[in-house]
Amino acid sequence: MSKKLVVYFSHKGENYSKGKIVNLEKGNTEIVAEMISNILNADIFEIVAEKEYPFNYNECIEIAKKELRENSKIKLKQDVDIKEYDTIFVGYPNWWGTMPMPVWTFLEGKDFNNKKILPFCTNEGSGLGKSESDIKKITSGAKVLKGLAINGSEVNNSNSEGKIRKWLEEVLE
Repeated sequence: MSKKLVVYFSHKGENYSKGKIVNLEKGNTEIVAEMISNILNADIFEIVAEKEYPFNYNECIEIAKKELRENSKIKLKQDVDIKEYDTIFVGYPNWWGTMPMPVWTFLEGKDFNNKKILPFCTNEGSGLGKSESDIKKITSGAKVLKGLAINGSEVNNSNSEGKIRKWLEEVLE
């Protein structure tokens, strides 16, 4: 039996949703990560940057843009050993067409040989962007499977769990 891990980065506070700024007590990606973990009975790990991102949406995305442009190496509060896992779900919001830099930091330098990576991303219309190809570049030796893009504003509706289950059935056959 394969051992599964769901890792995710999520942003609480102000987020963009359906054309306006809303306040989220729990980040959209965290909600999806918990659903996946519960459906599969998988372990879960939150990627947390040492320096917290601003609550304010506009400040947050400006910092994220600067980090991406400068290829910043973000310090993380903690890490998890992935040796015992053969299937790793990697979740994040789409920031500037790819993953936030803390996710890059988490992925870089780990041994992904013979592991499956399944990306999932919350967004408001930009899909996975180029994150799947970015993950393939930095996770040498891994088999990166088809990712799931889910609108953040829809994670709490009744259709999202069905969409997640359908994706899991397709990619984990």
